[in-house]
Amino acid sequence: ISPTGATGGRVEVPRSVTAVLGQDVVLPCRYRAQEQEQVVQVTWLKRGPGTVPTEVAVLNPQHGEHVQDPFAGRVLRHGHGALEDGAIVLRN
Repeated sequence: ISPTGATGGRVEVPRSVTAVLGQDVVLPCRYRAQEQEQVVQVTWLKRGPGTVPTEVAVLNPQHGEHVQDPFAGRVLRHGHGALEDGAIVLRN
């Protein structure tokens, strides 16, 4: 909660996403911003049971999009424009 008592926006993601082996899949992520809010960066992490989360991609309008080497060529931003839509595509 901010000092003025206003709360921030919220992240909307589906509970699950179904993927088909060998096909692309979109991982949606939308931020419903409140007034005066702006998304300046989106970071995607890969989490697995018993492992430390691994950075997959960072989407930043000033510094561009950076995909970590193990995921290069397989992870792309889905869409363009404001980062309120921070969806990515996993290829193949």
